[in-house]
Amino acid sequence: MPPDPPPDPYVSGSLRNRLVLTLIGGAAILAFLLFIAVRNYAAQVAQQGQDNILGASVTSILDAAALRDGQLEVDIPYAAFAMLSTPSDDRVFYAIFQDGAFLSGYEDLPPATGQFDGKWSFQTSRIRGETIRQVSARRTLVGLNKQTVIEVALGQTQDALAETLDQISRNAAILGVGFFALAAALSFWATSSTIGQLNRLTTSVTRRGPQDLSPFKKPVPREMAPLVASLNSLMGRLDQSLSQSEDFIAEAAHRVRTPLATVRSYADATLQRVEKEENREALRSMVRAIDESSRAAGQLLDHAMITFRADHLEREDIDLNALVRDLVQRLTPIAEMKDLSLSLSGDPKVSYSGDPILIQNAVRNMIDNALKYAPADSFVRIEVVSEPRIQIIVKDRGPGFPPDEIGTLTRRFERGKNASGTIGSGLGLTIVQDVASAHGGSLELTNRQGGGACVILSL
Repeated sequence: MPPDPPPDPYVSGSLRNRLVLTLIGGAAILAFLLFIAVRNYAAQVAQQGQDNILGASVTSILDAAALRDGQLEVDIPYAAFAMLSTPSDDRVFYAIFQDGAFLSGYEDLPPATGQFDGKWSFQTSRIRGETIRQVSARRTLVGLNKQTVIEVALGQTQDALAETLDQISRNAAILGVGFFALAAALSFWATSSTIGQLNRLTTSVTRRGPQDLSPFKKPVPREMAPLVASLNSLMGRLDQSLSQSEDFIAEAAHRVRTPLATVRSYADATLQRVEKEENREALRSMVRAIDESSRAAGQLLDHAMITFRADHLEREDIDLNALVRDLVQRLTPIAEMKDLSLSLSGDPKVSYSGDPILIQNAVRNMIDNALKYAPADSFVRIEVVSEPRIQIIVKDRGPGFPPDEIGTLTRRFERGKNASGTIGSGLGLTIVQDVASAHGGSLELTNRQGGGACVILSL
């Protein structure tokens, strides 16, 4: 029966869409900046044009001023106002001041309040509810025994300028939209060309057989070189790991487990026939050593099996509480032989999608460790909870973990200093750690207040 296809990977967004959105977002920002730049530049040019006309008009009025017989005469030329005519019939305001005193024109048109730039001073102001562009200019007139300063303020509404700017804005907006559309099209083309390299790499990986772990040798873009190097490294590590696991399982299955079982049976039979106490003690030591070796062989095989299945998880919807309850019932006779009690508590049903064989193996090792180290006439408590996360907790009242060794006890063949004299292989917690990692969880080892160990398997 062929194996089930692997589950689809967890997908978070699309690289193509992110790249397209980034490029289109950048194009939108550039198009907006282009629109602002064109409009501002056009506004400055248009305003400069109006200012030049206003300046020429006010200069022509000043040139028409003269002192005759000590009296100021200003003959405003027709051209001074004719040059200010616009298609929108903008209104024109003027005021003439002599030595700061109002002389003629619109009295509510104030003189210049800013600094004169050369001979003109421009500013934007309001008069009679309308916004105008205003220019002011001064001229000193000298007559017989008399000197006077004449200042002319000239303002014009900006309806024509506003219409011109609106037209420029529309044209600039059309230009920006066209630029954005072109940039968006180029973005789609660029992303398709870029993602195509990844698609070709994906196709190359997909076409490989399950036993083909050789490195990739086809040329790839420089930016993809780290990814390909990582894939090649992963392939190498996977090939080495599979080879080691296969060799390990074969050697352990054929050369360790069966001979030890045979030796164990012979030792038990011999023990029943030997009468001398020193010989019986030697045989008991032999049986103990065989048990340790047999347990180590069994756990080595379990560890190899877990290492293999962890890469090919067979997830099922299971009730963790029911799984642990069944395991507790099967281990209860062993606990009673050691004068220990097993208790199960927690949520009545904890649903989880995982590999039941791996989880059962891990929990069995957790309980087995507790049974080995818990003192007689004590309790080993097992809890299965779903909040705040799914956890299986095993507590005992044994010697606990050496505080300075907790970080190393999950390594292969590592045992604490307080484990001497107890049968074990140093693989139990390693198996639990591997099962936790295979399910994306963690293993936590702590000591209980008042003595004892607490092992928490989080899934």
